[in-house]
Amino acid sequence: MEFDAARKISQGLGVHLENLTTVIEIEGDKARLLFVTERVKNLFGKDSSTTTTYKKKKKDDQMTLFLELEEIKENEWSLGDSKASVGKTVLDRLHQAMILFGAGRGEALRLFLAEEGVGKDDRFWRLAQALSALYPKSTDEKRWVDGVLAKKKSFGF
Repeated sequence: MEFDAARKISQGLGVHLENLTTVIEIEGDKARLLFVTERVKNLFGKDSSTTTTYKKKKKDDQMTLFLELEEIKENEWSLGDSKASVGKTVLDRLHQAMILFGAGRGEALRLFLAEEGVGKDDRFWRLAQALSALYPKSTDEKRWVDGVLAKKKSFGF
């Protein structure tokens, strides 16, 4: 999207794009929302002082979400872990839930929604429903948000 259009939208919401570096990427005269897959490190509190080695796919220098998810499983990352904390915004919390679902961390997702109290916030479920309607059907993000929504009743919300 054109930077000026994104800036006008954000100002109408009372925020500045420059302050949303964990959600929006600005390059030149363009601004774009980051994919959930690009927010894993930020959302799970992986700090720069922690050294990590990544396996790379052959002929592909880009790290994939699945490598990130493997690392989450290997390191037992969860929201009860000292490396992670509950997101500050409803969008952050929803993305954290989607990542836990995508990683197959059902128990961590249940703890996050029930014990951390994230699932008690109606805004969380309304945003999940809205994003479900907006994501293209063939994307992992659509599958993950729908998976989180499917857990709503079984977790008692």
